[in-house]
Amino acid sequence: MEPLNARSMLDAAAAAAVSAKVTAAPDRPPVERRRRLSQAALAVTNQKVRRAYSPIVIAGAVRVADFVLLSLVGIAIYLFYVVPLSGFYWEYVGAIFAMTAAAVICFQAADIYEVQVFRGQLRQMTRMISAWAFVFLLFIGVSFFAKLGSEISRLWLSAFFFVGLAALIGERLILRSMVRGWARDGRLDRRTIIVGSDQNGEKLIEALKAQEDSDLDILGVFDDRNDSRALDTCAGSPKLGKIDDIVEFARRTRIDLVLFALPISAETRILEMLKKLWVLPVDIRLSAHTNKLRFRPRSYSYLGEVPTLDVFEAPITDWDLVMKWLFDRIVGALILLAALPVMALVALAIKLDSPGPVLFRQKRFGFNNERIDVFKFRSLYHDQADPLATKVVTKNDSRVTRVGRFIRKTSLDELPQLFNVVFKGNLSLVGPRPHAVQGKLQSQLFDEAVDGYFARHRVKPGITGWAQINGWRGEVDSEEKIQKRVEFDLYYIENWSVLFDLYILIKTPLALMTKNENAY
Repeated sequence: MEPLNARSMLDAAAAAAVSAKVTAAPDRPPVERRRRLSQAALAVTNQKVRRAYSPIVIAGAVRVADFVLLSLVGIAIYLFYVVPLSGFYWEYVGAIFAMTAAAVICFQAADIYEVQVFRGQLRQMTRMISAWAFVFLLFIGVSFFAKLGSEISRLWLSAFFFVGLAALIGERLILRSMVRGWARDGRLDRRTIIVGSDQNGEKLIEALKAQEDSDLDILGVFDDRNDSRALDTCAGSPKLGKIDDIVEFARRTRIDLVLFALPISAETRILEMLKKLWVLPVDIRLSAHTNKLRFRPRSYSYLGEVPTLDVFEAPITDWDLVMKWLFDRIVGALILLAALPVMALVALAIKLDSPGPVLFRQKRFGFNNERIDVFKFRSLYHDQADPLATKVVTKNDSRVTRVGRFIRKTSLDELPQLFNVVFKGNLSLVGPRPHAVQGKLQSQLFDEAVDGYFARHRVKPGITGWAQINGWRGEVDSEEKIQKRVEFDLYYIENWSVLFDLYILIKTPLALMTKNENAY
């Protein structure tokens, strides 16, 4: 969807993301820079929050479970009753799969593949029984007109109906218990913050809270204004801070949705806020419930009955996230097994070359700007180790060992990061490279040198990436190099697919051999 038909807003925000800052910053000690939050905001961030489950993935998994369960029931009854009497016929198996597929389609048409429906009991049971009965009536009708009624076991058909129905009811009871447990734990909630603590924000929150079976958990509101228009409490939701606090707030606790209560006419204010907030891996929407200007219904996405306009969407979510997780774990494990002999030789060479541990851990930026420990082969002398990478390794750097120079040039020092991918899950095979937390361009930290730098962290970082195979790797000694990395990383995020990951992975060995002039 092209929200608001306001492509100019998105273009302006994206352009700001890669524009280099020209003001210099003085040298500073390597300390964590964290914005101070209000007491109300800290009270929210201190709450224990579990990872959310995607309703789309849950519904898809239930569809698969229904198909597998009904197929197993039908085939089991056929094998234990019909086959001993009449022998085995593939036509029966085909009919079972056809009936099972028809059942899933009918369940979908009956709207029982919704997480809100899973929580209930009576509504989903009556719809499911009706749809299951319709499938059998349809099968009986087709068999009658095809003159196959005499060839089908009536006892098998009856048993398939009743046993299949019992299996479905049992499955739904278990699912209902699981979904209610997830709801109590907050795994199905969309944790939401509202931008705009005025009358518009109050009306919006009241409308959202009036929805039945809403999955929105409104944490509070943010507003820059200090005059009488900004309310300290908005429809029962506390004011948590100013707009500049949202980025830090979202990195201390899970945020799924940022909802603007500002009118469309406040375009300049909205654009200024988007330039600050689009770096976050969250959905950003503009509420349209109080706007007099109305678009076609298809232009809106709805939160219950409240119309909203999509501005930014969190990248790689739902089934895309599942596919990337499977790709990382399966392909990563295969690569790790293949690389183990090489890693053993590198470890031996490091041990023989200089005293000290073979591996070391370095603090890097992870998903949503979290700090993660990344494993690497040691390439510097142990007494000159630099775990925060406060000083960039340069050409002919005296800190680099003989073996270290080779493994850095060939990127063999990165191989232990496969442990991060396969076992810890805080890295992907492919993604924006995780820069060191104290990585600098001259005297500026990377996020000070390029606006929107942290937008790279809207997805999980990777061992290799689109920027790396295009030659933007190694030492960063100019604004162009860091700016180009950000541009290529943002392109990857916006155009991600499993095939794109596979292409980058295949191209990586060739890129390491031909585009390593910046690696020291």
